[in-house]
Amino acid sequence: MTALVACVGLMFGGVYATHHAAATHPAASDDRGLDPDGKGEKKFTGLSFEKQTRVDRYPFPSTAATSLDSERVWSGYDDWEPAIAIHPTNPNIVYQLTTRYNGPKACNGCPLPVIVMRTSTDGGNTWGPDRFIPNAKKSQNDPEIAVATDGTIYMAWMDGYTPGVAFAKSSNGGATWTPAIHFAPPGTKFTDKPILLISPNGQYVYVGFNSSDNYVATSSNYGANFTISGKLNNDTRYWFHTGGAVAPNGDVYFITSDFTQDYTGDANIKVMRSTNHGASWTITLVDTSKQMPDCPWSAGCKLGFFGTIAGLAIDPVGKVMIAYNANNTASAPMQMYARSSTDGVTWSARQDLGAGLAYNHCNVAVAAGNVSGSFAIVWQDDRNGVNTAFNAWMRTTTTGGGSWNPAQRLSDQATGAPYKTAAGHKFPYGDYLEVQADSTGQYHAIWGEGISYTGPGGTWYTRTH
Repeated sequence: MTALVACVGLMFGGVYATHHAAATHPAASDDRGLDPDGKGEKKFTGLSFEKQTRVDRYPFPSTAATSLDSERVWSGYDDWEPAIAIHPTNPNIVYQLTTRYNGPKACNGCPLPVIVMRTSTDGGNTWGPDRFIPNAKKSQNDPEIAVATDGTIYMAWMDGYTPGVAFAKSSNGGATWTPAIHFAPPGTKFTDKPILLISPNGQYVYVGFNSSDNYVATSSNYGANFTISGKLNNDTRYWFHTGGAVAPNGDVYFITSDFTQDYTGDANIKVMRSTNHGASWTITLVDTSKQMPDCPWSAGCKLGFFGTIAGLAIDPVGKVMIAYNANNTASAPMQMYARSSTDGVTWSARQDLGAGLAYNHCNVAVAAGNVSGSFAIVWQDDRNGVNTAFNAWMRTTTTGGGSWNPAQRLSDQATGAPYKTAAGHKFPYGDYLEVQADSTGQYHAIWGEGISYTGPGGTWYTRTH
């Protein structure tokens, strides 16, 4: 693994700024095809807003909420679809991954995009240099990361479509990694979009992924080897695992969305549950969305991008919270809903947590806090300008969803990159974002902002305090 350490500009890919309260910043002047996640046609362009992007080294207060840091961009490179994990007993140690579409390559002959990793040892105040993850000389996408109680890092990602979904772990903070394990169910031609779950001590590892069909790879020996399930669905739809968690009693949950192969028609939101460490699964239909709206107004965006994405988290006493975007009328804007359960089978009624029927909600993720009943939901929507001004938002509860705090705007900066204005950013860059809670109960969120689906764009981050 090689670190990007040639110089400050190379390491962080942007124009550095140290923020002071009264400072004035410079202006930010079968096979699914080539798409890395099955939902779009993200192309490698080699472009970025490196020279026009302000990268803040240190945190400063949000302009939108007193309980938040202001958002900060990772780099000026073309970054999207990030992931985050926090050491479960040491909140100072935070890891982030992002997929990078331009900049230095991992090796001679290594292609772009590539996944890069960075580490904070002070709770997200400052960040170490970017480092590459293990590379098979394939385009990399869809990173996932988790940390066991002993500090071992577990990671899943995609090495192209073939060999596809990969897994490795590190016992030294990401300095070195075990050889990658790739998952290839018999008879499949590709694998796509992993979701990684681990038990607290890392003994049990679960990787949900698809080859259009639904599969789960399971390890009971800390990821040394895996058993891959048979096909878990009996239809011809395209399945995505989009979230999941391991319950305090060891039960395992994934949440999925499934679509027709061309994204027309209804989409289903389902919860998968295993009570025997992945030996068998029960799949429950939770909700159905009508066809998502199309997005020809954004360069490169195609039908499917605004399709249902769901998150799932479980609190310390086993309450399950899910959130997802869905609509009731074909092509209408997607709304934002939450439901809860104590057994993964019976679910509460929809709670509408979004901004209203006129606005499109997307990129949904859920985290559980460190005490019973505490959850955070993060998503993006365009309430500040339909199709033109998106923002990342968060709502929290301490009552298991009995009541929710008002939405807090995470993407508070009006400048810093060409795709930002006071109203928001031009497009929610990538299908996925993430939120995690540390052991003190603070939430850390990471997401993408861009000029269009094609980009360029960047990965942005904030945290509560």
